[in-house]
Amino acid sequence: MNTSLATTPLDAWHRSAGAKMVPFAGYEMPIQYASIVGEHQACRTSAALFDVSHMGRIRFDGDGSEHLLDHLLTRRVSDLPVGGVRYGLMCNAEGGVLDDVLVSHLKTPSDRRFHLLVVNASNHQKIIDWITPHLPDFPTVTMSDRTELTAMIAVQGPKAIDVCKKLFTFDPSRLKYYQATITDQFKKPVIVSRTGYTGEDGLELIVRAEEANRVWENILLAGRDEGFTAVGLGARDTLRMEAGMPLYGHELNESIDPISAGLSFACNLQDRTFVGSDALRAIKAAGPKQVRVGMIPEGKRPAREGCDVLDLDGNKIGCVTSGGPSPTLGHPIAMAYVATQHANDKQFQIDIRGKSVLANATPLPFYKRSKKV
Repeated sequence: MNTSLATTPLDAWHRSAGAKMVPFAGYEMPIQYASIVGEHQACRTSAALFDVSHMGRIRFDGDGSEHLLDHLLTRRVSDLPVGGVRYGLMCNAEGGVLDDVLVSHLKTPSDRRFHLLVVNASNHQKIIDWITPHLPDFPTVTMSDRTELTAMIAVQGPKAIDVCKKLFTFDPSRLKYYQATITDQFKKPVIVSRTGYTGEDGLELIVRAEEANRVWENILLAGRDEGFTAVGLGARDTLRMEAGMPLYGHELNESIDPISAGLSFACNLQDRTFVGSDALRAIKAAGPKQVRVGMIPEGKRPAREGCDVLDLDGNKIGCVTSGGPSPTLGHPIAMAYVATQHANDKQFQIDIRGKSVLANATPLPFYKRSKKV
C-alpha cells in the first residue's frame, strides 16, 4: 500500500472483496473486482455500486452563496430551487475549463439552506484555491471542504431506483432527474440525488464517512437477488464513454472551452456576467475552432487517447481524446476534437500505432438507455 496516496472510507471493503487497486487522482481506488466487461454489463442490465468518495465535496453556507456561485459558474445558480441540481463548468478568464461540476441547493431538516459543489478529484484543491480569493467579496458566505468527512456512493442501473426505495425514509423515485434531497437511512442523514455518470438512471449518495460501509453493504444486500455488484473505475470509464460524457483531462482542460466541447447548454450567457463569460460570448459569436465528435473505427482495433485524426486525404485535422471497446455495442468507439470545418465529415482516418484505420462519424452519445413508459 502506497502511504502517500489517500484512501476512501470504503478502502478496506474494496481490498477484502479482492479489488485491483490503482493510483487515481491522489487516491488508491478500485479499477476492477473481476471483469471490467462483466461489471459494465451489470450496470446496463441491473445496477452497479461505485465508490466515488474521491470526488471533492465543497459546501457553501450563508446568505449570498448563490451569488458567489453565480459569479464563478457558467450555469445560473441564483434561480436554482431547493432540491435542484445543475451541471455547470468553472472557467478561467479565457474561457478554458477549470472543472466541470454539479451544484445542488439543499435544505437540512432544521430548514438551513446551503449549496453543495461536487468537483473532480484531480481538481479538488485547484478549485478550492480558485474560489478562496473570491470569498472576501461575499463576506456572509462560508466555504467548507466536506470531502474527508463524508463518502459518496453511486448506485447506477435500471434496477437502482426500485431497490433503493426500500432503504430510505424518502422514496427516491419521487425525484426527477437532477433533483436532490436530504433523507435518512436507519436514522442517519443521507443526501440523495438523481444524477450519475453512466448513461443509466440511478442515484448518488453522500453519507458521513463512518456510515459508508453500512450504507454500501445495505444496498448490496437489498439488491443481491437483482444482481447488484460493486464496480470499479475501469467500467465507470467505458460506461461514460458510451454515454458520450466528457472526462476532465481528456475532453476538458484549461485550454478547451465549453462551446468547443459541445456543452453550450451548460453556459447561461444571456443577461449575466461570470468569470470567463466575455471570452465565451466571443467564442460563441465567432464559432469554435474545433468541435467534439463521435467516431466508430472500423475493425476491432480501438483508438486510444492521443491518436491523430486525419481527413480522407491524410491531413491531420484533430486528435482522439477518449477511445476503447464498447461492451454494450460490441465494437470500438472514440471521441475526438477535429477542426470545425470537418465537423460534418462522414468519415475520418485515425492513426492507430502507425496504421490508418477508417472511422465513421456518429452522433453523441453512442448509447442511450431505454426510457420507461
